[in-house]
Amino acid sequence: MIVYTSVRKTAIAAVVAGTLALSAVAAVPTYAATSAAAPVDAHAKAFETLMSFYKPALQGQFPNFHSFSLGTTTHGAVIKAIGEAEDPAKDADGFDVYHAEMGHPGYAINYKLNKIREMRYLGTNVERQTNLGGISVRMLLQHWGTPNESVLIKSGKTVQKKITYARGKYQLEFIFNGTTGMGLDHINLVNKTVK
Repeated sequence: MIVYTSVRKTAIAAVVAGTLALSAVAAVPTYAATSAAAPVDAHAKAFETLMSFYKPALQGQFPNFHSFSLGTTTHGAVIKAIGEAEDPAKDADGFDVYHAEMGHPGYAINYKLNKIREMRYLGTNVERQTNLGGISVRMLLQHWGTPNESVLIKSGKTVQKKITYARGKYQLEFIFNGTTGMGLDHINLVNKTVK
């Protein structure tokens, strides 16, 4: 009889404790639960952006950019797919510039004989650290290895660092502002000229 009463009291205590615990969890406001979620990892998103360029470059393409290809996609096909550029090229060496908008990156396209000669990925304006702003020279070297070429570009007082990786018949050029290896400005996709 004493054992039965003791077991019964223990069982009742366990049920009461469980009920109180569940009540406490249910009492947490939903905004508190969602604010406790982990923030977007800017470094991981920047790494994802970097890696998205690796395979498409082998076909002379940028990732998720309408399968436009160097040397084959015409100016007319680009206009049909994405419309006229906000800032059209002023001369044969200029670029048609498509500005970044709400979650969509910006691009610049240069043509030769009415076909794409060069594409530039300008990245996003909002949350840039999850895109180009989070890609560093260190990240490039760590995940893509030694580049085919690394040079400084000087234009007046402006200094940029260009890191080039060959990808089949094409090459990706990562253009960083300054010499610190941070502040990736844009990525060029051009026909291969490096060894």
